[in-house]
Amino acid sequence: MMLANKTIIITGGAQGLGKGIAEVCSREGANLMIADLHDRAGIELVESLGGRSRAVACDVRKGQDLSDLLEKTVEHFGQVDGLVNNAGINFVKPFLEVRPEEWDNILQTDLRAAFLLTQLVCRQMIAQSPVQGSIVNISSVHSHAALPGAAPYDAAKWGVVGMTKSVAVEMAKSNIRVNCISPGLLNTHIWQEILKSSPDPAACEAYWSSNIPIGRVIEPREIGELAAFLLSDRSACITGANIFADGGMTSQLVSREPW
Repeated sequence: MMLANKTIIITGGAQGLGKGIAEVCSREGANLMIADLHDRAGIELVESLGGRSRAVACDVRKGQDLSDLLEKTVEHFGQVDGLVNNAGINFVKPFLEVRPEEWDNILQTDLRAAFLLTQLVCRQMIAQSPVQGSIVNISSVHSHAALPGAAPYDAAKWGVVGMTKSVAVEMAKSNIRVNCISPGLLNTHIWQEILKSSPDPAACEAYWSSNIPIGRVIEPREIGELAAFLLSDRSACITGANIFADGGMTSQLVSREPW
């Protein structure tokens, strides 16, 4: 098992992508601290994963919640070996209509929280013996290209990549690796809501699939497999990377025929 005896914190870990990452990391032997706003969902996930996991309610926008998250993790498991900054939110709204408080909410959740928790976790990793660790930040294909109505989200996800590279260079001397995953279209509740709201779900799915070279959306556990690898010692030479796990979406210049 790649993550045997390693303790991993996953934010936004109770549902969707976070849940997929948690399931793979648990299978690979990790001790998990699942942090999520939806504490009931976190408890249910922990019950399904078994005894090496714990859940904690956490609003990543609040610095005290992040400090408490780290403290509870060390209290229960004794150390922190890895972190997945997965918690994030998004909305679609024309640029000229975005209010300052909406911008702030996205940036606080998707970027500021990752910065603050990474800082806390790195300090903890440096205080441990041996000094080492791995951090995985979740960005998006929006860190490569954009869609209308997503300016705050795009800004945050580009920021996550920039932060990843800067922190990776600085923390390398402490044997702490920092990498980024940029997923494409995922089979989470957001995708399911898109299908439900479409007047023709089959046509909607066919259109989006035509824009993905592998011809389908990506399952959260597929991203979990990559995250587990990056958290493990098997990826010891990889730091500062932004890996696009998008089925080839960002490599395709335009949508396929007949459009």
